[in-house]
Amino acid sequence: MSTPADVRLLFATRAVRLFAYGFLSVVLVLYLAALGHSEARIGLLLSLTLAGDTVISLGLTTRADRAGRRTTLLVGAALMVLAGVIFAATSSFAILLFAATIGVLSPAGSEVGPFLAVEQAALTQALPAARRTKAFAWYALVGSFATALGSLAGGAIASVLTRAGLAEIAAYRAVVGGYAAMGAVLIVLFTRLSPSCEAPPPQREAPPRKLGLGLHRSRGIVLRLSALFSVDAFAGGFVVQSFVAYWFHQRFGAAPATIGAIFFGANVLAGLSALSAAWVAARIGLVRTMVYTHLPSNVLLLIVPLMPTLPLAMAVLFLRFSISQMDVPTRQSYVMAVVDPDERSAAAGVTGIARTIGASLAPMVAGPLYAVPALASVPFFVCGLLKIGYDLALYRAFSALPPPEEHEGAPRA
Repeated sequence: MSTPADVRLLFATRAVRLFAYGFLSVVLVLYLAALGHSEARIGLLLSLTLAGDTVISLGLTTRADRAGRRTTLLVGAALMVLAGVIFAATSSFAILLFAATIGVLSPAGSEVGPFLAVEQAALTQALPAARRTKAFAWYALVGSFATALGSLAGGAIASVLTRAGLAEIAAYRAVVGGYAAMGAVLIVLFTRLSPSCEAPPPQREAPPRKLGLGLHRSRGIVLRLSALFSVDAFAGGFVVQSFVAYWFHQRFGAAPATIGAIFFGANVLAGLSALSAAWVAARIGLVRTMVYTHLPSNVLLLIVPLMPTLPLAMAVLFLRFSISQMDVPTRQSYVMAVVDPDERSAAAGVTGIARTIGASLAPMVAGPLYAVPALASVPFFVCGLLKIGYDLALYRAFSALPPPEEHEGAPRA
């Protein structure tokens, strides 16, 4: 079992990482546009960023329980540093594509890479089933607050540097360099994890692992969940934080500092909504919490581009974020509950990778839409409608399959 020190350390690495993702996401598309790249090229680059994360994460997370969780996390942090350094050092589109494909960047300000899957597995190992969802809710809260602070800091630093006379490109490049530095901090933190965070040996003889995915008994459930999660993530890829920041800038003329403040508020509200998820799930169950809270948030997303002014658009966005993340800790807790302990990193990795695959395809379609003022709101509508369809399909497929603690009344090891 992981030690309490490991649990605290994993919360700290979550905070540093999500701060870095939020820090970069506010200026990423603005930086690429300032370098002279078109919206279509930017969409392609963001898609390849997520596609590369998918391939790397698949290779790392499906082997993490056997090859070593700490080693996997260190490799991921090193890839963050690599991507940040290259993005800060060049404007060449070909080199940026290379760095986007093999490195770890987060255009959405949300989790990418192998980190989430491995950390979830280690946390689940350290906690009884009755505390798992609540711990994941706090884990999500820490991430949301860190993303919020990172968004605020990234936008503010870029604005301060430009007001001080620095060229826009140089100001944005400073933020990108800061992202690489935070990856280096993660490397230091991950080296402090103890050996007890590694996966336990199998509790029983398992069938052969198929498809090289690190799964056995739970393979069917994980693959069905993965298919649904990929649809949800594909929809979300139309409104990644970097694109929404660009939309606010183009539609309302919002400055980077204003955009950073918008996403600071949005992510704080998202974190608070995630924290309330454990209370709701204890009363209506994990699957119902996922669906019942996600549906209204997607209706609100459809309304955002219909707002005629910046304050109204912000108000609807804030209202959406106040309930939008309640499905995150419940979704993560559900996956951990329905698989065996020695499948947890692989299950979290496969479902996470499915989400990354879905999210990686959307920016290529969304980028050209954002480039045309008359079509710039279309991604919001596509996202909202697809997510509503996902919610209905998830409820139909899994409402009759509650986690063990809900139908057995006993925690699972």
